[in-house]
Amino acid sequence: MIKVLVVDDQILVRAGLVALLRAAPDLDVVGEAATGEEAIEQAAATRPDVILMDIRMPGMNGVTATERILAMNHDPRPRVLILTTFDVDKYVYNALRVGASGFLLKDTPPERLIAAILTVSSGDMLFAPTVTRRLIEAYTSQAGPSAAPPSPALDLLTAREVEVLKLVGRALSNAEIATRLCVSEATVKTHLNRAMTKLNLTSRAQAVALAYESGLITPGRETTSRL
Repeated sequence: MIKVLVVDDQILVRAGLVALLRAAPDLDVVGEAATGEEAIEQAAATRPDVILMDIRMPGMNGVTATERILAMNHDPRPRVLILTTFDVDKYVYNALRVGASGFLLKDTPPERLIAAILTVSSGDMLFAPTVTRRLIEAYTSQAGPSAAPPSPALDLLTAREVEVLKLVGRALSNAEIATRLCVSEATVKTHLNRAMTKLNLTSRAQAVALAYESGLITPGRETTSRL
């Protein structure tokens, strides 16, 4: 059973999510919270596998709560799936930077929400369809055309590791990257893991953010989304 913690400050939304998930096979709602502070307490007490995290809440928002929960050093760490009303939201981007596993819009159909929980619980990253490019490019474009130059940290990577990181930044899966580079998925995973270790990254989502921030990907280039 996948243990799920539901965090949302709106009681009707939270109750609806809890009812939906409790009716789904293989999912066990182990707690619910209405604030970021409660989310941290519940995460420590229930040790969920996946946290559905509302991003906009009074007091501590979902980004800060996510960062503090993922800093607890629990093993394994929970996967945080951000829920938002807005498809372009700087808070969502910041949540990816601190290690969230992906995000969905609150109007996502129930079957897709359940599929998303299964996806992130298995270790994959997930973005809502059609949103990835608009989200990241809208945020990074605020810096203008003379955004930060490529990070010196990239000098630590091999040419193939840079290539894999760039494709991860475009939200391609390991299977899609393997097909693009004509290598095995295991090889892709090895290159990505080595790159993330060298760059001190703890999640695939952080790798996506770094690919944009470092200049590996230029806003306006084509990207793809999972699901």
